[in-house]
Amino acid sequence: MQLYSGFDLHSNNCHLGIIDESGKRIFKKKLDNEPERILQTLQPYRQNLAGIVVESTYNWYWLVDLLMAEGYRVHLANPAAIQMYKGIKHVDDTHDAFWLAEMLRLNILPEGYIYPKETRPIRDLLRKRGHLVRLRTSLIISLQNIVTRNSGVRLKAHEIKRFRDECISPLLTDNEDLALAGVVSKEGIDFFTRQIRRIERVVESRIDVEGPYRYLLTIPGIGKILALTIMLETGRIERFAKVGNYASYCRKVSSRWSSNGKTKGRGNAKNGNKYLAWAFSEAAELARRFDPQARAFYNRKRQKAQTMVAHGALAHKLVRAAYYVMRDQVPFMPEKLFT
Repeated sequence: MQLYSGFDLHSNNCHLGIIDESGKRIFKKKLDNEPERILQTLQPYRQNLAGIVVESTYNWYWLVDLLMAEGYRVHLANPAAIQMYKGIKHVDDTHDAFWLAEMLRLNILPEGYIYPKETRPIRDLLRKRGHLVRLRTSLIISLQNIVTRNSGVRLKAHEIKRFRDECISPLLTDNEDLALAGVVSKEGIDFFTRQIRRIERVVESRIDVEGPYRYLLTIPGIGKILALTIMLETGRIERFAKVGNYASYCRKVSSRWSSNGKTKGRGNAKNGNKYLAWAFSEAAELARRFDPQARAFYNRKRQKAQTMVAHGALAHKLVRAAYYVMRDQVPFMPEKLFT
């Protein structure tokens, strides 16, 4: 007899539900997030378990890794795509666990991608770099505002980030408090810059610069960091059957619902990978500024639509280029993209 199991996972506990091949509920239990306790609870059913479903919450890594290491067949449920019957009167965590198992039994489970454990840490390290960049940017903007308000001078970001040339203190010497604010801000910016570079060196030393990375660098607007981000966030390009699937995952397709030329609503625009969405938006802006063919395409779109629509169209083009470059392991060919 085959059994199917579902875990409704929370920050400090999880609800386990097990059903048989006819859908009958066999076992349910609330468990603390303790690996040994979870494995002991599953052990009596191990031989008959056809699969275990874990919901893709923010903390799924440890549970999926634990179960896969023990040889269980694990499925990662995509919560954004799970539909619940609207007429249900009562729903709780136990019901959610059984519903995950039921969808697996019926073969209707919307699954997410289980990113390989071996390369997940380096991907998350690169995400931490992005976090530090955002923190540094907030400090730069704050410091720019302080200087402009009190001296009338508008400093550029690259001037503030310089290590050797101290351009802040001379502009704020008239007031001791402002001078301290400038010094503290500059020290924080320099600290973040050092940590960002430290992460970049580690990531570059551990990533194979051949294959997808090398070919991504041939796409306009994509440099070292964006290529690493795209490659690590994409994972195996083969998991996307078509280029449209990849574009949707990168959040570069429309989520508008329409009928008879009228907008009837919008889908979930946040479905997909926000890091890839950021990477291709950055690439589109850089390509627009520095690549003649990309700029010409952008300008043509800009004549017919708003700025953000033209920007999105260029980003979508770059997504399609990246898909084929990674899938076919070939350099970028602008004649196939912009003609």
